[in-house]
Amino acid sequence: MLLRSFRKTVLAVGTMLFICSASILNAQSPDRPLQDEQVRLMTIPISIFTEKEVKKGEIEEFVQAGRLSVEEDKDEQEILSIRSVSNQPMAIAILLQDDLTSNINLQLDGIKKFIRRLPENSRVMVAYLRGGSLQVRQSFTRDLDAAAKSIRVIPGTAAVAPRSPFESARNAFKRFDGLPNGRRAVLFVSDGLDVSQGLQSSTPGLNNELDRAIRSAQRRGVAVYSFYSPATYTRNGSSRLILNGQSSLQKFSDETGGRAFFSGTGAPVSFRPFFQNLDRTLNRQFALTYLSTHMDSGFYKVKVESSNPEIRIDHPRGYYYRKIKKR
Repeated sequence: MLLRSFRKTVLAVGTMLFICSASILNAQSPDRPLQDEQVRLMTIPISIFTEKEVKKGEIEEFVQAGRLSVEEDKDEQEILSIRSVSNQPMAIAILLQDDLTSNINLQLDGIKKFIRRLPENSRVMVAYLRGGSLQVRQSFTRDLDAAAKSIRVIPGTAAVAPRSPFESARNAFKRFDGLPNGRRAVLFVSDGLDVSQGLQSSTPGLNNELDRAIRSAQRRGVAVYSFYSPATYTRNGSSRLILNGQSSLQKFSDETGGRAFFSGTGAPVSFRPFFQNLDRTLNRQFALTYLSTHMDSGFYKVKVESSNPEIRIDHPRGYYYRKIKKR
């Protein structure tokens, strides 16, 4: 009875018409079954904003979010709370593909500034995707200035092209395992093209490495924010390869609750508009906690919607749950 009362009380807060700043929930793990109940706590990151805010470039203090609903495998779940996390520390990995064209070096200062303006006590890792390995320049640190200084010039030659950018990203995701639960993200600067298994498999629907990377990010609650920049195979403007790369980045971000940013099919003149949109997205990030009725191990599709048609919600498209066996 106490639990049912708790549900009703928190639900009234979680489905308010206006969502305002509050402290982040400590619960992020999907492995928290409630005692004597066939439900478990689940927390996912969501970003809530309006198209008006995006166009004006101004974030308002309140968002009229309407009634939010969440479904797992088309089964509606009970929302407990929605908490603002925009001012909370985050763990973010900056991943740069090492064979990007040399114009990317004009954008490095913008990346450094982004790192330095992260919330205090955020953890940052900087790594480069090259060859068959992940070159970590700076492991996760709270020293934002040190992380920014670890950014180096990109050589931009085919000799350092990663075997698969998504395989390297999957290796980077493993670095989150030793960190406490909380806000987790990756800034993925790449052309998104993976030809490790041939040109045909470079399409997002046939790319096994991309699917593995998505599952790895979902399992760890990492949102991927992708910046497109041309590299070895996309520098000459092959429309097919560019489309495959950008479509792969779009899928990578959509499936993990992040966003993908492009500037046509060529190299962006500046990352500044990308970072402006990314900052707005992160400022509209919330932790949504609900009761999941699915207790078996497996993959669950997630859908979060608002009754307000003007609201846009970015969220992970699903996650993997592994049931912990009792000893």
